[in-house]
Amino acid sequence: MAVTIESNSKEITIKLPIDSSLEDIQQILKYFTYIDLVGKSKAKQEQIDELAKEVNKGWWERNKDRFKGKPGFEDIV
Repeated sequence: MAVTIESNSKEITIKLPIDSSLEDIQQILKYFTYIDLVGKSKAKQEQIDELAKEVNKGWWERNKDRFKGKPGFEDIV
């Protein structure tokens, strides 16, 4: 995919081929949004790690029954 980036004093223009998929463009836009939000965050890495741990634990508690009896998950209690 050939991407062209141009800039002037007012804006940055990113040109994509007309056959670029909408999915790819959506992913790029989501990434730009993520970068913007992360850049504004005042959270410390410790806080981010703790939040990730809490989220993962909650997800696992809600979903572990789906994995019981599956290969590789024999030790689930």
